[in-house]
Amino acid sequence: MSGARIRRGEQAPRSRGRAPARRKAKPGVAARLLSAVPVAPETIRSVTAWSGLVLAGAAAVTAAHLAGLFGLAWVSAAEATGRAGLRVEHVNVQGLKRMDELTVLAVALEDGAQAKPMPLVSLEPIRQRLLTYGWIADARVSRQLPDTITIDIVEREPAAVWQHRGRLVLVDRAGVVLEPVGIDAMPDLPLVIGADANAQVAGLETLLAKTPAMRPMLAAATWIGGRRWDLRFQSGEILALPEGGSAASTALVKFASMDARDRLLGRGFERFDMRDPTRMVVRVNRDNGSIDEAGAAAGAEASPRLAARTTT
Repeated sequence: MSGARIRRGEQAPRSRGRAPARRKAKPGVAARLLSAVPVAPETIRSVTAWSGLVLAGAAAVTAAHLAGLFGLAWVSAAEATGRAGLRVEHVNVQGLKRMDELTVLAVALEDGAQAKPMPLVSLEPIRQRLLTYGWIADARVSRQLPDTITIDIVEREPAAVWQHRGRLVLVDRAGVVLEPVGIDAMPDLPLVIGADANAQVAGLETLLAKTPAMRPMLAAATWIGGRRWDLRFQSGEILALPEGGSAASTALVKFASMDARDRLLGRGFERFDMRDPTRMVVRVNRDNGSIDEAGAAAGAEASPRLAARTTT
């Protein structure tokens, strides 16, 4: 026996090197219930998951059923308003300048909107159908109770006649095809020729705006190789311009200045080639008796470096 004594009120010293024992956590209520049921826990979890899916599906079906009832109620109410007089009776078309009103009505009322009650007429589909028609740049569709639908049209402006693959069509500045045009009813608009020339109308307008005196003299503009313009004038000559908007504009301004000073057009020249910025090449038709030495001299003086070519 050791002689050490423990006084009252004192605790016995703990033995060194031994960790205190931890109490084991008691299983929860759910765990005790699962252990009491003679079924594997995995089976119970699977049944629980499938039950959740079934409940979710039942909720979705119920919601769809209620939505269907609400839809039927809306249709019934809309038809009741139609019987009360709120039915489409008139379609008012505004903003037409060149289009035919019957054409607009045929496109707008394609789904039989004129026979429907006003609440059942969907305005956005009418607008989208109108926007597919070439002449229409924009459209606004609205209701005017009790019985009128109003359509405000913004028409495209024709900017040129496009000749391609034997067809003539009107196009706007963006190149959108508007309608065919007969050769005997050609409007006073620039004629653009060639593949994708319609997409270059805006660029041609910008080019001609730098030389307003040249515009009345222009007969046609041919888009060559998807890269540049050949301009044909009313007097028959052709002017070959270089590639690029800036280079073409510089060449055309220079040519307009030379024509104003020396009257190059109408003198019997056949072709002016300004693709090379350092010189202008002039083609002369020898069989054309209208050209004389004075005309050739005027062309030569127009450019410090001019190469004249004679064709037969």
